[in-house]
Amino acid sequence: MFDLGTSFMASAARDPDALAIVDGDVRLTYAHWLDKISSLVSAFDGMGLKAGDHLVTVLQNRWEAASLHWACQFAGLTITPINWRAKPDEIDFVLENCDAKAIAFEAVASQSMTESQRAVAIPRIAVGADAGRAELTFAEMIAVAAPVAKPRVAADALSLMLYTSGTTAKPKGVPRRHRAERMAGLAHVAQNLYGRGERTLGVMPLYHTMGVRSLIAMSLIGGVFVCLPRFDVTRALELIEAEGISNLYLVPTLYHDVVHHPRFAQTNVSSVRKLGFAGAPMTDGLLGQLTDAFSPELFVNHYGSSEIYTFTINQKAAEKPGSAGKAGLNQLIRVVKLGAKSAHEIAAPGEEGEIVALAASDEAFEGYWKRPEADAKSLRDGWYFTGDTGYFDADGDLYVSGRVDDMIITGGENVSPVEIESCLSLHPGVLEVAVVGLPDERWGKVVVAFVQRKGAVTAEELDAHCKATGLANFKRPRRFEFVKAIPKSPVGKLLRRQLVAGEFEPESSGSAAA
Repeated sequence: MFDLGTSFMASAARDPDALAIVDGDVRLTYAHWLDKISSLVSAFDGMGLKAGDHLVTVLQNRWEAASLHWACQFAGLTITPINWRAKPDEIDFVLENCDAKAIAFEAVASQSMTESQRAVAIPRIAVGADAGRAELTFAEMIAVAAPVAKPRVAADALSLMLYTSGTTAKPKGVPRRHRAERMAGLAHVAQNLYGRGERTLGVMPLYHTMGVRSLIAMSLIGGVFVCLPRFDVTRALELIEAEGISNLYLVPTLYHDVVHHPRFAQTNVSSVRKLGFAGAPMTDGLLGQLTDAFSPELFVNHYGSSEIYTFTINQKAAEKPGSAGKAGLNQLIRVVKLGAKSAHEIAAPGEEGEIVALAASDEAFEGYWKRPEADAKSLRDGWYFTGDTGYFDADGDLYVSGRVDDMIITGGENVSPVEIESCLSLHPGVLEVAVVGLPDERWGKVVVAFVQRKGAVTAEELDAHCKATGLANFKRPRRFEFVKAIPKSPVGKLLRRQLVAGEFEPESSGSAAA
Protein backbone atom coordinates (compact mmCIF):
# COMPACT_ATOMS: atom_id res chain seq x y z
CA MET A 1 0.00 0.00 0.00
CA PHE A 2 1.05 3.61 -0.56
CA ASP A 3 2.46 5.55 2.34
CA LEU A 4 0.66 8.86 2.77
CA GLY A 5 3.45 10.93 1.24
CA THR A 6 3.26 8.89 -1.95
CA SER A 7 -0.51 9.10 -1.78
CA PHE A 8 -0.44 12.90 -1.72
CA MET A 9 2.19 13.00 -4.47
CA ALA A 10 -0.07 10.83 -6.65
CA SER A 11 -2.99 13.20 -6.00
CA ALA A 12 -0.88 16.19 -7.01
CA ALA A 13 0.18 14.40 -10.20
CA ARG A 14 -3.41 13.50 -11.03
CA ASP A 15 -4.98 16.89 -10.26
CA PRO A 16 -2.15 19.47 -10.14
CA ASP A 17 -4.36 22.46 -10.95
CA ALA A 18 -7.31 21.45 -8.79
CA LEU A 19 -8.03 23.59 -5.75
CA ALA A 20 -6.85 21.71 -2.67
CA ILE A 21 -7.16 23.93 0.38
CA VAL A 22 -8.87 27.21 1.28
CA ASP A 23 -8.24 29.29 4.38
CA GLY A 24 -9.41 32.89 4.15
CA ASP A 25 -7.32 34.52 1.42
CA VAL A 26 -5.13 31.42 1.03
CA ARG A 27 -6.20 29.27 -1.93
CA LEU A 28 -3.72 26.60 -3.03
CA THR A 29 -3.87 24.06 -5.82
CA TYR A 30 -2.42 20.60 -5.26
CA ALA A 31 0.76 21.54 -7.15
CA HIS A 32 1.27 24.77 -5.20
CA TRP A 33 0.48 23.08 -1.91
CA LEU A 34 3.06 20.37 -2.65
CA ASP A 35 5.64 23.15 -3.12
CA LYS A 36 4.84 24.57 0.32
CA ILE A 37 4.93 21.09 1.87
CA SER A 38 8.31 20.43 0.25
CA SER A 39 9.72 23.59 1.82
CA LEU A 40 8.51 22.39 5.22
CA VAL A 41 10.21 19.01 4.75
CA SER A 42 13.46 20.77 3.90
CA ALA A 43 13.07 22.96 6.99
CA PHE A 44 12.55 19.84 9.13
CA ASP A 45 15.93 18.62 7.86
CA GLY A 46 17.48 21.92 8.86
CA MET A 47 16.08 21.46 12.37
CA GLY A 48 17.69 18.04 12.62
CA LEU A 49 14.38 16.16 12.75
CA LYS A 50 14.54 12.55 11.61
CA ALA A 51 12.05 9.86 10.59
CA GLY A 52 10.27 8.50 13.63
CA ASP A 53 10.52 11.74 15.63
CA HIS A 54 7.32 13.23 17.07
CA LEU A 55 6.24 16.76 16.14
CA VAL A 56 3.58 18.04 18.55
CA THR A 57 1.18 20.70 17.23
CA VAL A 58 -1.07 23.00 19.26
CA LEU A 59 -3.04 24.54 16.42
CA GLN A 60 -6.52 25.35 15.21
CA ASN A 61 -7.81 24.20 11.81
CA ARG A 62 -5.73 26.48 9.64
CA TRP A 63 -3.91 25.74 6.41
CA GLU A 64 -0.58 25.73 8.23
CA ALA A 65 -1.78 22.87 10.48
CA ALA A 66 -2.89 20.83 7.46
CA SER A 67 0.41 21.57 5.72
CA LEU A 68 2.45 20.42 8.71
CA HIS A 69 0.39 17.25 8.79
CA TRP A 70 1.26 16.42 5.19
CA ALA A 71 4.89 17.46 5.56
CA CYS A 72 5.25 14.98 8.42
CA GLN A 73 3.94 12.23 6.15
CA PHE A 74 6.66 12.96 3.59
CA ALA A 75 9.43 13.33 6.18
CA GLY A 76 8.43 10.25 8.17
CA LEU A 77 7.73 12.27 11.32
CA THR A 78 4.88 11.22 13.59
CA ILE A 79 2.58 14.21 13.86
CA THR A 80 1.07 14.45 17.34
CA PRO A 81 -1.68 17.10 17.40
CA ILE A 82 -3.30 18.17 20.67
CA ASN A 83 -6.13 20.49 21.63
CA TRP A 84 -5.19 24.15 21.17
CA ARG A 85 -6.88 24.81 24.52
CA ALA A 86 -4.40 22.50 26.30
CA LYS A 87 -3.13 23.71 29.66
CA PRO A 88 0.61 23.89 30.41
CA ASP A 89 0.62 20.64 32.41
CA GLU A 90 -1.27 18.89 29.62
CA ILE A 91 1.29 20.06 27.07
CA ASP A 92 4.09 18.89 29.36
CA PHE A 93 2.51 15.46 29.73
CA VAL A 94 2.30 14.93 25.97
CA LEU A 95 5.80 16.27 25.30
CA GLU A 96 7.28 13.88 27.85
CA ASN A 97 5.07 10.93 26.96
CA CYS A 98 5.89 10.95 23.24
CA ASP A 99 9.46 12.26 23.64
CA ALA A 100 8.66 15.13 21.28
CA LYS A 101 11.52 16.61 19.28
CA ALA A 102 9.72 19.84 18.29
CA ILE A 103 6.44 21.69 18.83
CA ALA A 104 4.38 24.05 16.66
CA PHE A 105 1.91 26.50 18.18
CA GLU A 106 -0.09 29.66 17.47
CA ALA A 107 -1.07 32.78 19.38
CA VAL A 108 -4.13 31.25 21.02
CA ALA A 109 -1.83 28.77 22.80
CA SER A 110 1.03 31.19 23.54
CA GLN A 111 0.23 31.61 27.25
CA SER A 112 0.22 27.86 27.86
CA MET A 113 3.42 27.52 25.86
CA THR A 114 5.08 30.21 27.97
CA GLU A 115 4.11 28.37 31.16
CA SER A 116 5.05 24.92 29.84
CA GLN A 117 8.19 23.62 31.50
CA ARG A 118 9.13 21.23 28.70
CA ALA A 119 8.33 23.29 25.60
CA VAL A 120 11.33 25.57 26.18
CA ALA A 121 13.69 22.58 25.94
CA ILE A 122 12.85 21.69 22.32
CA PRO A 123 12.68 23.65 19.05
CA ARG A 124 9.48 25.69 18.78
CA ILE A 125 7.72 26.68 15.56
CA ALA A 126 5.52 29.78 15.77
CA VAL A 127 2.56 29.75 13.39
CA GLY A 128 0.89 33.01 12.41
CA ALA A 129 1.33 36.52 13.68
CA ASP A 130 1.90 37.23 17.37
CA ALA A 131 2.39 33.56 18.22
CA GLY A 132 5.15 34.35 20.68
CA ARG A 133 8.78 33.39 21.18
CA ALA A 134 10.11 30.56 19.05
CA GLU A 135 13.28 29.37 17.36
CA LEU A 136 11.58 29.35 13.97
CA THR A 137 8.41 30.60 12.32
CA PHE A 138 6.21 28.79 9.83
CA ALA A 139 6.59 31.74 7.47
CA GLU A 140 10.38 31.34 7.52
CA MET A 141 10.06 27.61 6.83
CA ILE A 142 8.01 28.05 3.65
CA ALA A 143 9.92 31.12 2.44
CA VAL A 144 12.76 29.00 1.05
CA ALA A 145 11.95 27.05 -2.10
CA ALA A 146 12.98 23.39 -2.06
CA PRO A 147 13.01 20.46 -4.50
CA VAL A 148 9.77 18.49 -4.56
CA ALA A 149 9.79 16.27 -1.49
CA LYS A 150 10.17 12.55 -1.84
CA PRO A 151 8.47 10.19 0.62
CA ARG A 152 10.98 8.70 3.05
CA VAL A 153 9.10 5.97 4.86
CA ALA A 154 7.00 2.93 3.96
CA ALA A 155 3.37 2.29 4.76
CA ASP A 156 4.28 0.49 8.01
CA ALA A 157 5.79 3.64 9.56
CA LEU A 158 3.90 5.62 12.16
CA SER A 159 1.94 8.50 10.67
CA LEU A 160 -0.01 10.03 13.52
CA MET A 161 -0.56 9.81 17.25
CA LEU A 162 -3.81 11.10 18.68
CA TYR A 163 -4.51 11.34 22.39
CA THR A 164 -7.82 10.11 23.74
CA SER A 165 -9.52 12.51 26.11
CA GLY A 166 -8.75 11.64 29.70
CA THR A 167 -11.47 11.57 32.37
CA THR A 168 -10.12 10.07 35.57
CA ALA A 169 -6.70 9.15 34.16
CA LYS A 170 -4.13 10.67 31.86
CA PRO A 171 -5.01 10.56 28.14
CA LYS A 172 -3.77 7.60 26.13
CA GLY A 173 -1.66 7.93 22.99
CA VAL A 174 -3.12 6.15 19.96
CA PRO A 175 -0.33 5.58 17.42
CA ARG A 176 -1.50 4.86 13.87
CA ARG A 177 0.47 3.71 10.83
CA HIS A 178 0.39 5.16 7.33
CA ARG A 179 -1.40 2.10 5.96
CA ALA A 180 -4.14 2.26 8.60
CA GLU A 181 -4.63 5.99 8.07
CA ARG A 182 -4.83 5.67 4.29
CA MET A 183 -7.15 2.67 4.46
CA ALA A 184 -9.43 4.57 6.83
CA GLY A 185 -9.45 7.47 4.35
CA LEU A 186 -10.30 5.16 1.45
CA ALA A 187 -13.10 3.55 3.43
CA HIS A 188 -14.39 7.00 4.36
CA VAL A 189 -14.55 7.95 0.66
CA ALA A 190 -16.37 4.72 -0.25
CA GLN A 191 -18.81 4.68 2.65
CA ASN A 192 -19.79 8.32 2.18
CA LEU A 193 -19.99 7.96 -1.63
CA TYR A 194 -17.64 10.89 -2.19
CA GLY A 195 -16.94 11.79 -5.83
CA ARG A 196 -14.13 13.66 -7.55
CA GLY A 197 -13.77 17.27 -6.48
CA GLU A 198 -15.98 17.19 -3.40
CA ARG A 199 -15.74 20.16 -1.05
CA THR A 200 -15.87 19.67 2.71
CA LEU A 201 -15.97 22.08 5.62
CA GLY A 202 -12.74 21.44 7.54
CA VAL A 203 -14.00 22.32 10.98
CA MET A 204 -13.62 19.08 12.94
CA PRO A 205 -10.28 19.55 14.71
CA LEU A 206 -7.14 18.08 13.20
CA TYR A 207 -6.34 16.70 16.66
CA HIS A 208 -9.52 14.59 16.29
CA THR A 209 -9.89 11.53 14.10
CA MET A 210 -12.87 13.01 12.23
CA GLY A 211 -10.85 16.05 11.17
CA VAL A 212 -7.91 13.94 10.01
CA ARG A 213 -10.23 11.65 8.07
CA SER A 214 -11.78 14.58 6.20
CA LEU A 215 -8.31 15.89 5.33
CA ILE A 216 -7.10 12.56 3.94
CA ALA A 217 -10.36 11.77 2.16
CA MET A 218 -10.35 15.04 0.26
CA SER A 219 -6.77 14.44 -0.91
CA LEU A 220 -7.71 11.04 -2.32
CA ILE A 221 -10.39 12.47 -4.62
CA GLY A 222 -8.86 15.79 -5.61
CA GLY A 223 -11.26 17.52 -3.25
CA VAL A 224 -11.14 20.79 -1.35
CA PHE A 225 -10.56 21.16 2.38
CA VAL A 226 -12.11 24.49 3.41
CA CYS A 227 -10.59 25.50 6.74
CA LEU A 228 -12.68 26.88 9.58
CA PRO A 229 -10.10 27.40 12.36
CA ARG A 230 -12.62 27.16 15.18
CA PHE A 231 -16.34 26.54 15.05
CA ASP A 232 -18.44 29.64 14.51
CA VAL A 233 -21.95 29.11 13.17
CA THR A 234 -22.15 32.38 11.24
CA ARG A 235 -18.80 31.78 9.55
CA ALA A 236 -19.69 28.14 8.85
CA LEU A 237 -22.87 29.21 7.06
CA GLU A 238 -20.95 31.83 5.07
CA LEU A 239 -18.42 29.24 3.92
CA ILE A 240 -21.05 26.67 3.02
CA GLU A 241 -22.67 29.16 0.67
CA ALA A 242 -19.56 30.94 -0.66
CA GLU A 243 -17.43 27.83 -1.26
CA GLY A 244 -20.20 25.52 -2.45
CA ILE A 245 -19.58 22.94 0.26
CA SER A 246 -20.85 19.57 -1.01
CA ASN A 247 -20.56 17.43 2.12
CA LEU A 248 -20.58 17.94 5.86
CA TYR A 249 -19.03 15.58 8.38
CA LEU A 250 -19.70 16.85 11.91
CA VAL A 251 -20.63 15.79 15.41
CA PRO A 252 -24.35 16.13 16.22
CA THR A 253 -23.81 19.18 18.44
CA LEU A 254 -22.44 21.24 15.55
CA TYR A 255 -25.33 20.21 13.29
CA HIS A 256 -27.70 21.26 16.05
CA ASP A 257 -26.09 24.69 16.29
CA VAL A 258 -26.10 25.18 12.50
CA VAL A 259 -29.73 24.27 11.89
CA HIS A 260 -30.99 26.29 14.88
CA HIS A 261 -29.07 29.45 14.02
CA PRO A 262 -31.21 32.47 13.01
CA ARG A 263 -29.23 32.89 9.77
CA PHE A 264 -29.74 29.32 8.62
CA ALA A 265 -33.05 30.07 6.90
CA GLN A 266 -31.45 32.87 4.85
CA THR A 267 -28.42 30.80 3.80
CA ASN A 268 -28.26 28.89 0.51
CA VAL A 269 -27.19 25.40 1.55
CA SER A 270 -28.35 23.67 -1.64
CA SER A 271 -24.77 22.66 -2.52
CA VAL A 272 -24.68 20.30 0.46
CA ARG A 273 -25.82 16.91 -0.83
CA LYS A 274 -24.22 14.53 1.68
CA LEU A 275 -24.39 14.60 5.46
CA GLY A 276 -22.34 12.44 7.80
CA PHE A 277 -22.05 12.41 11.56
CA ALA A 278 -19.99 10.59 14.17
CA GLY A 279 -18.63 11.08 17.64
CA ALA A 280 -21.95 10.72 19.45
CA PRO A 281 -25.50 9.44 18.86
CA MET A 282 -27.93 11.80 17.12
CA THR A 283 -31.38 12.25 18.59
CA ASP A 284 -34.45 11.40 16.54
CA GLY A 285 -35.55 15.03 16.70
CA LEU A 286 -32.33 16.35 15.19
CA LEU A 287 -32.31 13.66 12.49
CA GLY A 288 -35.71 14.85 11.37
CA GLN A 289 -34.77 18.53 11.44
CA LEU A 290 -31.65 17.96 9.32
CA THR A 291 -33.54 15.85 6.81
CA ASP A 292 -36.11 18.60 6.38
CA ALA A 293 -33.47 21.34 6.21
CA PHE A 294 -31.03 19.77 3.73
CA SER A 295 -32.97 17.00 1.90
CA PRO A 296 -29.65 15.17 1.54
CA GLU A 297 -28.97 12.48 -1.04
CA LEU A 298 -27.05 10.56 1.61
CA PHE A 299 -27.22 10.74 5.40
CA VAL A 300 -24.54 8.60 7.07
CA ASN A 301 -24.22 7.60 10.70
CA HIS A 302 -20.58 6.62 11.14
CA TYR A 303 -19.76 4.75 14.34
CA GLY A 304 -16.08 4.38 15.12
CA SER A 305 -13.18 5.50 17.30
CA SER A 306 -9.65 6.85 17.21
CA GLU A 307 -8.32 3.34 17.80
CA ILE A 308 -10.19 1.57 15.00
CA TYR A 309 -11.65 4.18 12.74
CA THR A 310 -14.74 2.41 11.37
CA PHE A 311 -16.96 0.09 13.36
CA THR A 312 -20.29 0.37 11.55
CA ILE A 313 -22.03 2.47 8.90
CA ASN A 314 -25.69 3.36 8.38
CA GLN A 315 -26.09 5.16 5.04
CA LYS A 316 -29.80 5.80 5.65
CA ALA A 317 -29.58 7.32 9.09
CA ALA A 318 -32.88 9.21 8.88
CA GLU A 319 -34.84 6.15 7.73
CA LYS A 320 -33.82 4.08 10.74
CA PRO A 321 -33.18 6.56 13.56
CA GLY A 322 -30.78 5.39 16.22
CA SER A 323 -29.35 2.58 14.12
CA ALA A 324 -25.57 2.54 13.63
CA GLY A 325 -26.09 0.07 10.79
CA LYS A 326 -23.81 -2.77 9.86
CA ALA A 327 -20.07 -3.36 10.00
CA GLY A 328 -17.97 -1.15 7.73
CA LEU A 329 -15.90 -2.35 4.80
CA ASN A 330 -12.94 -3.25 6.98
CA GLN A 331 -14.63 -4.54 10.10
CA LEU A 332 -16.33 -7.39 11.93
CA ILE A 333 -18.47 -6.53 14.97
CA ARG A 334 -19.88 -8.50 17.88
CA VAL A 335 -21.91 -7.70 20.98
CA VAL A 336 -20.77 -9.65 24.04
CA LYS A 337 -22.44 -9.98 27.40
CA LEU A 338 -21.96 -7.12 29.85
CA GLY A 339 -18.93 -7.89 31.98
CA ALA A 340 -17.66 -10.50 29.52
CA LYS A 341 -13.99 -11.42 29.85
CA SER A 342 -13.82 -12.91 26.36
CA ALA A 343 -15.04 -11.92 22.89
CA HIS A 344 -16.61 -15.37 22.65
CA GLU A 345 -19.28 -14.66 25.31
CA ILE A 346 -21.72 -13.44 22.66
CA ALA A 347 -24.98 -11.73 23.65
CA ALA A 348 -28.27 -12.85 22.12
CA PRO A 349 -30.00 -10.69 19.46
CA GLY A 350 -31.76 -7.85 21.25
CA GLU A 351 -29.67 -8.33 24.39
CA GLU A 352 -27.69 -5.29 25.46
CA GLY A 353 -23.99 -5.89 25.90
CA GLU A 354 -20.56 -4.46 25.13
CA ILE A 355 -19.61 -3.85 21.50
CA VAL A 356 -16.32 -5.40 20.38
CA ALA A 357 -14.52 -4.96 17.05
CA LEU A 358 -11.99 -7.21 15.35
CA ALA A 359 -8.55 -5.72 15.98
CA ALA A 360 -7.21 -7.20 12.72
CA SER A 361 -9.01 -4.45 10.76
CA ASP A 362 -6.92 -2.68 8.14
CA GLU A 363 -7.94 0.57 9.86
CA ALA A 364 -6.89 -0.47 13.35
CA PHE A 365 -4.16 0.63 15.71
CA GLU A 366 -2.03 -2.04 17.39
CA GLY A 367 -2.03 -0.86 20.98
CA TYR A 368 -1.73 2.25 23.11
CA TRP A 369 1.52 4.17 23.49
CA LYS A 370 3.41 2.91 26.55
CA ARG A 371 0.18 1.78 28.24
CA PRO A 372 0.29 -2.04 28.61
CA GLU A 373 -2.42 -1.97 31.26
CA ALA A 374 -4.76 -0.21 28.82
CA ASP A 375 -3.91 -2.78 26.14
CA ALA A 376 -4.72 -5.60 28.55
CA LYS A 377 -8.12 -4.05 29.28
CA SER A 378 -9.11 -3.20 25.71
CA LEU A 379 -7.41 -5.81 23.51
CA ARG A 380 -8.47 -9.38 24.18
CA ASP A 381 -8.60 -12.50 22.00
CA GLY A 382 -7.70 -10.36 18.99
CA TRP A 383 -10.73 -8.10 19.60
CA TYR A 384 -10.98 -4.48 20.69
CA PHE A 385 -13.40 -3.93 23.59
CA THR A 386 -14.90 -0.53 22.80
CA GLY A 387 -16.41 0.31 26.19
CA ASP A 388 -19.66 1.07 24.33
CA THR A 389 -22.93 -0.71 25.01
CA GLY A 390 -25.39 -1.78 22.33
CA TYR A 391 -27.39 -4.57 20.75
CA PHE A 392 -28.32 -6.05 17.38
CA ASP A 393 -31.94 -5.82 16.25
CA ALA A 394 -33.83 -8.47 14.26
CA ASP A 395 -32.37 -7.13 10.99
CA GLY A 396 -28.80 -7.43 12.26
CA ASP A 397 -28.39 -3.67 12.59
CA LEU A 398 -26.40 -2.37 15.53
CA TYR A 399 -27.79 0.11 18.03
CA VAL A 400 -25.33 1.92 20.29
CA SER A 401 -26.97 2.61 23.63
CA GLY A 402 -24.18 4.40 25.47
CA ARG A 403 -20.99 3.77 27.39
CA VAL A 404 -20.49 0.92 29.81
CA ASP A 405 -19.63 3.56 32.42
CA ASP A 406 -22.76 5.60 31.56
CA MET A 407 -25.21 2.72 32.01
CA ILE A 408 -27.71 3.59 34.73
CA ILE A 409 -28.58 0.70 37.04
CA THR A 410 -31.73 1.69 38.90
CA GLY A 411 -33.55 -0.80 41.08
CA GLY A 412 -31.58 -3.60 39.42
CA GLU A 413 -32.63 -2.58 35.89
CA ASN A 414 -30.18 -1.43 33.20
CA VAL A 415 -31.22 1.86 31.63
CA SER A 416 -29.55 3.47 28.61
CA PRO A 417 -29.49 7.29 28.71
CA VAL A 418 -29.46 7.52 24.90
CA GLU A 419 -32.94 6.03 24.55
CA ILE A 420 -34.40 8.53 27.01
CA GLU A 421 -32.59 11.45 25.36
CA SER A 422 -34.01 10.51 21.96
CA CYS A 423 -37.50 10.32 23.44
CA LEU A 424 -37.27 13.75 25.09
CA SER A 425 -35.63 15.35 22.03
CA LEU A 426 -38.90 14.89 20.14
CA HIS A 427 -40.75 17.26 22.46
CA PRO A 428 -41.03 20.73 20.85
CA GLY A 429 -40.10 22.44 24.11
CA VAL A 430 -36.72 20.72 24.35
CA LEU A 431 -33.66 22.29 22.74
CA GLU A 432 -31.09 19.85 24.13
CA VAL A 433 -31.14 17.10 26.72
CA ALA A 434 -28.73 14.87 28.61
CA VAL A 435 -29.63 12.00 30.93
CA VAL A 436 -27.52 10.61 33.79
CA GLY A 437 -27.92 8.44 36.86
CA LEU A 438 -27.51 10.14 40.22
CA PRO A 439 -27.02 8.34 43.56
CA ASP A 440 -30.15 7.36 45.47
CA GLU A 441 -30.34 5.54 48.80
CA ARG A 442 -33.28 3.36 47.78
CA TRP A 443 -32.76 2.74 44.05
CA GLY A 444 -28.99 2.89 43.85
CA LYS A 445 -29.32 5.47 41.10
CA VAL A 446 -32.24 7.45 39.75
CA VAL A 447 -32.69 8.67 36.20
CA VAL A 448 -32.29 12.46 35.95
CA ALA A 449 -32.81 14.48 32.76
CA PHE A 450 -30.98 17.78 32.29
CA VAL A 451 -32.93 19.89 29.82
CA GLN A 452 -32.13 23.09 27.96
CA ARG A 453 -35.55 24.45 27.10
CA LYS A 454 -36.63 25.84 23.76
CA GLY A 455 -39.99 26.95 25.04
CA ALA A 456 -42.14 27.10 28.15
CA VAL A 457 -42.25 23.44 29.15
CA THR A 458 -42.63 21.94 32.61
CA ALA A 459 -41.34 18.77 34.21
CA GLU A 460 -44.91 17.47 34.35
CA GLU A 461 -45.35 17.98 30.62
CA LEU A 462 -42.09 16.19 29.84
CA ASP A 463 -43.04 13.30 32.08
CA ALA A 464 -46.40 13.05 30.31
CA HIS A 465 -44.55 13.04 26.98
CA CYS A 466 -42.42 10.09 28.15
CA LYS A 467 -45.54 8.20 29.18
CA ALA A 468 -47.32 8.95 25.90
CA THR A 469 -44.41 7.70 23.80
CA GLY A 470 -44.42 4.37 25.62
CA LEU A 471 -41.17 4.77 27.53
CA ALA A 472 -41.08 2.05 30.19
CA ASN A 473 -41.93 3.27 33.67
CA PHE A 474 -38.53 2.37 35.16
CA LYS A 475 -36.79 4.38 32.41
CA ARG A 476 -38.74 7.59 32.98
CA PRO A 477 -36.71 10.39 34.60
CA ARG A 478 -37.52 10.82 38.25
CA ARG A 479 -36.23 14.36 38.15
CA PHE A 480 -35.84 17.10 35.55
CA GLU A 481 -33.15 19.78 35.90
CA PHE A 482 -33.57 22.83 33.65
CA VAL A 483 -30.15 24.21 32.74
CA LYS A 484 -28.77 27.12 30.73
CA ALA A 485 -26.56 24.83 28.64
CA ILE A 486 -25.55 21.18 28.34
CA PRO A 487 -21.80 20.78 29.03
CA LYS A 488 -19.77 19.53 26.07
CA SER A 489 -16.16 18.89 25.13
CA PRO A 490 -14.33 21.08 22.57
CA VAL A 491 -15.40 18.69 19.80
CA GLY A 492 -19.03 18.69 20.89
CA LYS A 493 -19.22 15.48 22.89
CA LEU A 494 -21.63 15.42 25.80
CA LEU A 495 -19.86 15.56 29.19
CA ARG A 496 -22.13 13.52 31.42
CA ARG A 497 -19.50 13.38 34.15
CA GLN A 498 -19.84 17.14 34.71
CA LEU A 499 -23.58 16.77 35.24
CA VAL A 500 -22.98 13.94 37.71
CA ALA A 501 -20.46 16.14 39.52
CA GLY A 502 -22.91 19.05 39.66
CA GLU A 503 -20.87 21.17 37.25
CA PHE A 504 -23.70 22.92 35.43
CA GLU A 505 -25.53 26.23 35.53
CA PRO A 506 -29.23 25.91 36.37
CA GLU A 507 -31.96 28.12 35.02
CA SER A 508 -33.14 30.70 37.51
CA SER A 509 -36.39 28.74 37.86
CA GLY A 510 -34.45 25.78 39.25
CA SER A 511 -35.42 22.14 39.04
CA ALA A 512 -38.56 20.14 39.27
CA ALA A 513 -39.46 16.60 40.19
CA ALA A 514 -41.68 14.42 38.08
